[in-house]
Amino acid sequence: MTDFASFVAPEASADAAASDAIGEASACLDRFTERFNACDTAGMDGELHFPHLMLSGADRLEWQAPGHHPAGFFEQLMASGWRRTRYQSKEAVLASADKVHFVVSYTREDEAGTVLSTHRNLWIATRVDGRWGISLRSY
Repeated sequence: MTDFASFVAPEASADAAASDAIGEASACLDRFTERFNACDTAGMDGELHFPHLMLSGADRLEWQAPGHHPAGFFEQLMASGWRRTRYQSKEAVLASADKVHFVVSYTREDEAGTVLSTHRNLWIATRVDGRWGISLRSY
C-alpha cells in the first residue's frame, strides 16, 4: 500500500530529468497523433497506459485494456470532412522524471487544411516500467 503523504508530495525532480521527460513524453503524444491520423486504433492503444482514463466535463470513461475504440469512429470522423489532426501547441505545465501534464491544443482539418474544429485538452503522460504512455485525457 502506498503511503498517502509520499503519494501526494513526491520528491522534487531535478530540472534535467524533468526536461528529458518532457521530450520523451512529447514524442509519445506525437506517435499517438501519427497513429490517429493513420486511423490505426491498435497503434493508438500502443501509446496509452491501461487502465486509461478520459474525462469529459464531469463524465468519466475508463478503459481497462486495449481495444475499446468505438467501431466506426474514424468513418464518422471522415464523414464530417476530417482528414488529419494537427497540433497547434503542446505545453508542459507540470513535469517530473516520470510524469508530464500537457495542455494540448490541436485542430481537426479537412483535406485542404481548412480547420473544422479546434480543441484544447489536458493530457497526462507517465513512464511506467520504462515506457511512456498517455494515462489520462481530459476533454
